[in-house]
Amino acid sequence: MDTRALKPLAEGSADLALLNGWQHGFPLVREPFAVLGERLDLCEQAVLDACDRLQRAGAISRIGGVFSPGAGGAGLLAAMAVPQARMAEVAALVSAHPGVNHNYQREHDFNLWFVMTGRDAAAVETAMLTLEQATGLPALRLRLQRAYRIDLGFDLRHATAPVPMRADRAACVSPLGAGDWRLAQQVEAGLQPVSRPYDLWAQACGMSVDQVLTTLDAWIERGTLKRFGVVVRHHELGFSANAMTVFDVPDGLVDTCGEALARQSGVTLAYRRERAPQWPYNLYCMVHGTDRAVVHEVLERVRVAAGLDDYRRAVLFSTRRFKQTGARRFRDVPGLPSGGPPQEVLHAVA
Repeated sequence: MDTRALKPLAEGSADLALLNGWQHGFPLVREPFAVLGERLDLCEQAVLDACDRLQRAGAISRIGGVFSPGAGGAGLLAAMAVPQARMAEVAALVSAHPGVNHNYQREHDFNLWFVMTGRDAAAVETAMLTLEQATGLPALRLRLQRAYRIDLGFDLRHATAPVPMRADRAACVSPLGAGDWRLAQQVEAGLQPVSRPYDLWAQACGMSVDQVLTTLDAWIERGTLKRFGVVVRHHELGFSANAMTVFDVPDGLVDTCGEALARQSGVTLAYRRERAPQWPYNLYCMVHGTDRAVVHEVLERVRVAAGLDDYRRAVLFSTRRFKQTGARRFRDVPGLPSGGPPQEVLHAVA
């Protein structure tokens, strides 16, 4: 796949309507692409062709779901301080691990940031120890404590993220039972662009199509799925600058500040993580934009609006994207095939 930026989407185009309008609320009906065709004033085949074309071009990562952190599996954000002379070598070792779904170089002494996922916390820790042994480098382990906003949807008509369409739920989500993991694997892998894609999921899971659709609807209603729809590749679609800003906030105030961050336009992610040795920060904010200046403008505004101006902080712009795939927390289940397409390794500025 070509990972260079795509041509800007024309205002009013069918491609923009498809990518912008269906990142949430993808139809849970037997022939979803026919429903999209009715909404977009296209025939079903034209929608299928567009989805296939946009996925091949890199605009669409997949059409599937984003699970809440508590839905199952385990994961953590990790960081290494990698000597520049070893960056390519170490990044390749990290990206090659099947549990890593994001791997970025960022502007900081801790300059390689990645997300490790696995069946459970023990599997994640084993994977981290394996990487540390392979690279000879220690890694920070920054576990999620609370998500304030993790719905990474983009309005592609803007230079930064808009005001969130919905507040993230603070309530805990119950983990999926073992009997649900096979369907969860399909959700993470994504729908195929065929007329009746849920039929394929039903066949793979030994379920009826009605059971699949009812289960997905229940997961969305309970908050098990944060969203279900088109997952776009923001970098390829023009959001080429992103910065992770971290704050050292008193524990008694971090939830108030985090909730305020989540309400700000321009913020794409906001969450609380554990502190670690050599890493005092506990509140994280991601801003994606069309260029660095736009991202800086957002950060200046939201820092004040969320009451964070007086707290120690660091801004880590990403400079290189080594790997970006959807999370696959449900892939390692004894007796179940992993399913889904192979993970992609990318080498691009992000």
